[in-house]
Amino acid sequence: MMGWLILVDNEKDFPNSETPHKVITTRDYLNRPALFQGARPKIINLARSYSYQGSGYYCSLLAEARRHRVIPTVETMLELSRRDLYDHAVPELEEELNKAIAKGFSFDNGGARLLICFGRMREESLSSFGRLVFDWFRAPILELTLSAGEWVRIKRIRAVNCTDLKPAETQFMREALDRHTRTQWRQAKERVPSRYSIALLHDPHEKLPPSSPDTLKYFARFAAKMGVEVVPITRKDLARLAEHDGLFIRETTSIDNHTYRFARRAAQEGMPVIDDPMSMMRCTNKVYLAELLRANGLPIPETIVVDSLKDIARIEERISYPVVVKIPDGSFSRGVNKAENRKELEAFIREMLEDSDLILAQEFMPTSFDWRIGVLDGQPLFACQYLMARKHWQIVKHNDDGAAEEGSAKTYPLDEVSPEVVDVATRAARLIGRGLYGVDLKQNERGVFVIEINDNPNLDHGIEDSAGKNEVWRRIVQWFIDAVERR
Repeated sequence: MMGWLILVDNEKDFPNSETPHKVITTRDYLNRPALFQGARPKIINLARSYSYQGSGYYCSLLAEARRHRVIPTVETMLELSRRDLYDHAVPELEEELNKAIAKGFSFDNGGARLLICFGRMREESLSSFGRLVFDWFRAPILELTLSAGEWVRIKRIRAVNCTDLKPAETQFMREALDRHTRTQWRQAKERVPSRYSIALLHDPHEKLPPSSPDTLKYFARFAAKMGVEVVPITRKDLARLAEHDGLFIRETTSIDNHTYRFARRAAQEGMPVIDDPMSMMRCTNKVYLAELLRANGLPIPETIVVDSLKDIARIEERISYPVVVKIPDGSFSRGVNKAENRKELEAFIREMLEDSDLILAQEFMPTSFDWRIGVLDGQPLFACQYLMARKHWQIVKHNDDGAAEEGSAKTYPLDEVSPEVVDVATRAARLIGRGLYGVDLKQNERGVFVIEINDNPNLDHGIEDSAGKNEVWRRIVQWFIDAVERR
């Protein structure tokens, strides 16, 4: 893999001596494709003009045809060419800008020019605004012209030629480029040259992540052997997402946080993503899952959708105490309570309905473990038994001090697991999509029952992969390779 490549119209525009990355002219890039045979560089197009059918435009156009990752893309160039093409982004940008102004940022009342280089700004108080602009328009250098007033407005957004910058601005641009091109976890040696790059979204501070930091590093090393570079990113890196070929989300997903925004952006870019936004919407809501599973004849515990305290009578008619009460979008055993009697049930329902118009009341099925069947692309991937936390009825026990206790786990070869368990899990997962899912099931004398389907299942080295070893990781990497090549 070639790494970063900077395109300029004239070698003097950005001398190679001023960057560790290779700098070539736009003419060489257009006319000498043999230079990149078998390579997939990340390209920063610093052409002096991005005008339609100019050399800068054609460089980005051919970069996409050559499957090189490039900023700006032709789409971004065209968007920035006319106000009416980027007008849809202005309201959100003005909202963020005026928030910063309300916190103390000020400028010349006659107007202001703001410079954004790779999402960074010299004005520290506008850093979040700069990232948002770069999220909308991934161009190396952007200039915003503002008009003063009670509500500061954006008059113009345009891409800027690096040769038009003042000396101090040029230095800032070089520093921003240097920070933009830094990557983590890059392997000193890779047995196979990287064909593709997968962005791995994670939160290094998450207390109960779906994959541990050591697991993510293990996955990166394994993927490198298959010719795939894994690049860890965080919530601040949305603007850089399109530089990669796919997205693997390895932090707890939610419709109302940045994970959904990443998934949606990946889908818009045509990138393969685990988890895709539709799977997130379907899996993160237990009310939807209960209706979906029931409508398709999948076995589930007795379940009632609750919208008021009046439903207590209906619950007691159909379910014996204790009753499990769930919010629609809980995870890791959060938002799930067990009511031993009517008083507790009423208290839980009253509290939970303050946050959601609908909640679930469900039959309690005591077992010493839950099955978790991993399913990838409609086929079983792994089979795990998650034991309940010590002296607790759930897999994870959340203590009052914020600490969490987890039960142990045991993984089995798929051919040693009851065919009924695997079949029910696989049929349930296929109702959601063709991505990666973890299907939780209870098994008792009455049969097998689906508890929920997780779009973001745990994957930890030494646990979920302990029976299949590296087969789990091989299939995930191959899923991305196949999806990228189909694209």
